Amino acid sequence: MNSVSSLLNALAKKQTSCAEVVQSFFATIQQKDKELNAFVDVDQESALKQATLIDQGRATPGHLTGVPYATKDNILVKGSLARAGSRMLENYRAPYNATVVKKLNKQNAVRLGTTNMDEFAMGSSTETSAFGVTKNPRDPSRVSGGSSGGSAVAVASGMVPFALGSDTGGSIRQPAAFCGVVGYKPSYGAVSRHGLIAMASSLDQIGTFTQTVEDAQIIAPLIMGKDKFDASSYSMDVAQHHDVKNLKIGVAPEHFSENLDKRINDSIQKALKAYKGMGATVQEIELPHAEYALAVYYILMPSEVSSNLARFDGLRYGFSEQGDNVKDQYLATRYKGFGREVKRRIMLGTYTLSSGYYDAYYKKAQQVRALIAQDYAKAFEKVDVIISPTTPTPAFKIGEKTTDPLTMYLEDIYTVGVNLAGLPAISIPTDPVEEDGKQLPVGMHLIAPQQQDAKLLAVARMWEEGKE
Repeated sequence: MNSVSSLLNALAKKQTSCAEVVQSFFATIQQKDKELNAFVDVDQESALKQATLIDQGRATPGHLTGVPYATKDNILVKGSLARAGSRMLENYRAPYNATVVKKLNKQNAVRLGTTNMDEFAMGSSTETSAFGVTKNPRDPSRVSGGSSGGSAVAVASGMVPFALGSDTGGSIRQPAAFCGVVGYKPSYGAVSRHGLIAMASSLDQIGTFTQTVEDAQIIAPLIMGKDKFDASSYSMDVAQHHDVKNLKIGVAPEHFSENLDKRINDSIQKALKAYKGMGATVQEIELPHAEYALAVYYILMPSEVSSNLARFDGLRYGFSEQGDNVKDQYLATRYKGFGREVKRRIMLGTYTLSSGYYDAYYKKAQQVRALIAQDYAKAFEKVDVIISPTTPTPAFKIGEKTTDPLTMYLEDIYTVGVNLAGLPAISIPTDPVEEDGKQLPVGMHLIAPQQQDAKLLAVARMWEEGKE
């Protein structure tokens, strides 16, 4: 397995060269990506040049020296296309590096390219991308999840050992569950959002896709930290070793609703039994406002979307459609530049923020958001972590839910509360389920208190080591 830890070990022992590692991953991309469409751009020339400098000893050593990775299409890399999966930014090249990319450059990681995503991160299947659908490597007739589907598939199919994604309501954890990899969303503010094309700024968070929890533990402290360009960021210690003795796991009935696929429920129950076998105790907790999380999310998120995407007017950068006057140009640009889902959310958000509706919708949703955060805080007075399914179903067929937005939104039912409360969470693979003769991955969702990322990763690692 080409995990981050195994590659670092092989490179340190000089069992392989950085150039050989990079060439091997590009060969895998060439072999697999024509079918899967995980990448929208690869930068082979730059990556091989960096690899050669590393092998020649001319590059400053870092903790990830020689380890390849990929970035989601909404994370800026200087000089590279940053399109956010949209025609609106089809020819836009980033003028600077996102802070997270700067940090990985400092660690001498080697970026191989840019991964596909739902347009402006709006979607749960990577079907809204202007650059084609990303397919699930376990069954290419199924979706990869979204919005970070390209990054999930790139890791799941062995095209990169790790990849960056962004998570606004489950966009790392949901595709990780569908593709059978580890998807980690840090606490809100733990990783700087500077250089991330914004969707909903109070919810967005950059995180990682890896093959193992151990790899997530390696990368986390290298991309975290206070950043002067992001006022919400802060420094936090993420030690790899954390005491998990006398572990208390909380389970909320609200996370095991009637809409949950029975096979996924069985898989999670089996995992909880395994945790008990490792000495943990499992107890029921209450999250009384969890049932409102999805509704709150789909009021607040579109509201922020309508504000953040107002800058795409065809006048300063990106796609532009000519008109007889400024107003016509603005309307024509946004009509042709944005896809259907983006326009739907802009309209929803504009409506909830408009005069006469602000108090009835947006203000009330913010009040319930505070109650959801309080519910989690009270629960964490009794337990160390909360465990639930990541998704209510395994990966669904491509095209199955595109005509019914509500059923698509329900895919986020177990993940959005975490973003509303700013908590750290991770999806890790449990026993798969069988469907149509294929083994489809299942994700177990672990949630910890805010800024308790070290605890979260330690509990996830406990599961990983217990399986071995």
